[in-house]
Amino acid sequence: MGGRLSSPEPGSAFRSKPKVLIVDGHSMIFQWPELRALHARNGATAREQLVRGLQRHQDNTGIHVIVVFDGKGARASADETTAGIQVFYSKSGQTADSVIERIVATYATQYEITVATDDHMERTTVESFGATWMSSELLAREVADSDRDMADRLERLRRR
Repeated sequence: MGGRLSSPEPGSAFRSKPKVLIVDGHSMIFQWPELRALHARNGATAREQLVRGLQRHQDNTGIHVIVVFDGKGARASADETTAGIQVFYSKSGQTADSVIERIVATYATQYEITVATDDHMERTTVESFGATWMSSELLAREVADSDRDMADRLERLRRR
């Protein structure tokens, strides 16, 4: 797996842990009706739309976002420059779930991790590592809410 999360600052034990949202990319695409319809026409465009929405969410909330997709290559890969968020692709024969589980198992003690998935087994596994989970429906609402909050803030600034 490519990139790493940066370590929390020394002496930060009494502060809250940095928040990380890990998104099961294809799970969201197939659960969000607008992305599912787009995926039927062009899978790459649906992935790009999801990543753009999650980038706005990261920008609006300050929560670090990681998106994991099932891949097809011989090696797992990371594209850390995609829209300012970390994007991972599993290698052929490996699932996005296994990449998510490895990230959670490695970083759950250092970060407050939430995994967005509708996969019940994945939910149970990441909870056993110390992460929390949210449904695709809840993530869609949170992304929409953060977009609305940002639009409201921008409107207030324009009125000044």
